Amino acid sequence: MKTALIKYNAGNVRSVMISLEKLGAKVILTDKPEEILSADKVIFPGVGHAESAMNYLKDKQLDKVILSVKSPFLGICLGMQLLCKFSEEGNTDCLGIFDVIVRKFPPATLEKVPHMGWNKLTPVNSGRENILLKSMPQDEFFYFVHGYYAEQNPYSTADCRYILPFSAMLQKDNFFAAQFHPEKSGKAGEMLLTNFLSL
Repeated sequence: MKTALIKYNAGNVRSVMISLEKLGAKVILTDKPEEILSADKVIFPGVGHAESAMNYLKDKQLDKVILSVKSPFLGICLGMQLLCKFSEEGNTDCLGIFDVIVRKFPPATLEKVPHMGWNKLTPVNSGRENILLKSMPQDEFFYFVHGYYAEQNPYSTADCRYILPFSAMLQKDNFFAAQFHPEKSGKAGEMLLTNFLSL
């Protein structure tokens, strides 16, 4: 089984690769369309700026490749936001898999922006099972680092609250997404990645 980690203009890719390899996954870091489309699983990680990342994807025609993936696909942090329709970061048109707007956190008097640290998820009772949280103990904490957030929407499978409620996880067809970093979320993150690899 091969897991393709999409290589693009974003950071934090190496830590995701290390986490997957610790779980026994065979991982390739690639921007080659044929390797991405033939992989059993595809992960789209990242920390960075939405506009520059989207420009890189378009230059490499990876935007079209991502839209064509039929295997289970997981977007993480910036990867989740780029799967949405539009981001206020650079006023960027994104991939549009999720018809969702990514907005900048408003300034707050008590909480700092970006949202950085550990927070809990609230499962969304949408009639769909969140299979990435299967067998996950309640009240687990996950690690977040982001200044922009996806609005709550019909694709949400888990929400979170920081300044305001936002979507922490999304799912549509074979596309899954997490705003937090499972690779930095200890045992809970390992369980989530294990659930994804077992799809």
